[in-house]
Amino acid sequence: MNEDFKNELEDELQEEYDFSQMKGGVRGKYYERFQEGTNLVLLDPDVAEAFPTDEAVNEALRMLIRLAKSQVKS
Repeated sequence: MNEDFKNELEDELQEEYDFSQMKGGVRGKYYERFQEGTNLVLLDPDVAEAFPTDEAVNEALRMLIRLAKSQVKS
């Protein structure tokens, strides 16, 4: 690591951030999930109220997919 960059980081670290007291961290815990990719979607407030969980959104979208497929077959 570049020595100037390292000193800059050390200078900005606040005293109240004592990372030596942090316990239980796992390096790479979400690495595989991150590699798979994420599809994050922001719902409008009225939609989020009707579908408050990711399970509810997924269930509604799957139902819409089935309905669309059944309309195409008819």
